[in-house]
Amino acid sequence: MNDSSWIRKALGEFESPLMRYAVSLLGNIDRARDVVQETFLRLCEQNPDAVRHHVAPWLFKVCRNLALDLRRKEVRMAVVANDAQLRDRSPSPGDVLERKEALSKIGRLMTNLSENQREVLRLKFQSGLRYKEISEITGLSVSNVGFILHTAIKKLRTRLEEDRPQSQFRRVK
Repeated sequence: MNDSSWIRKALGEFESPLMRYAVSLLGNIDRARDVVQETFLRLCEQNPDAVRHHVAPWLFKVCRNLALDLRRKEVRMAVVANDAQLRDRSPSPGDVLERKEALSKIGRLMTNLSENQREVLRLKFQSGLRYKEISEITGLSVSNVGFILHTAIKKLRTRLEEDRPQSQFRRVK
C-alpha cells in the first residue's frame, strides 16, 4: 500500500475509542491494547477501497470479535486449570485499578443493565456510533439496537429518579 495516510488517520481517530471499548469488554488494559493493536494490523492488510468508507464499524466489529475470541479462549483455559488454583486466585491491585477506571465511565447504574444494553450504550454514547454502525458491529438489527437503547435509557432514568429522593434528604449528623 502506497497511501498509508488513511490508516494513520484511522489510528488517530479510533485508537482511544477502541481502547475504551476493548477495556469494557475485557476488563484489562493490557489485553485491550493487544486486541486494539491486532485490529489495526488487520486494517493494514485490508484493501483501502474496501473499508475506507466504513472504517468505524469495521474497526469496532473486528475489535469486538477479537475481544470475544480472547474471552472465550481464556474461559477454555480456566476450565482446564486446577479448581483449587482458581479459588485461591485473587485479582492483583493493578487489575482492580484498571477495572475501576473502566467502570468509572460506565457509572454505577449501568451495572444492573443486561450485557447487550451496556454494549449498545457504550457504542452509542462513548464511541459516538450510529444505529446502523452498531447494528453492523453487534449483528443486531437496526430496530433492535433502537429498542435496546430506548429500554436501557428508560431503566437508567427510572433508577436515577428512585435514587434522587434519597440523596436530597440525607441527614447531617
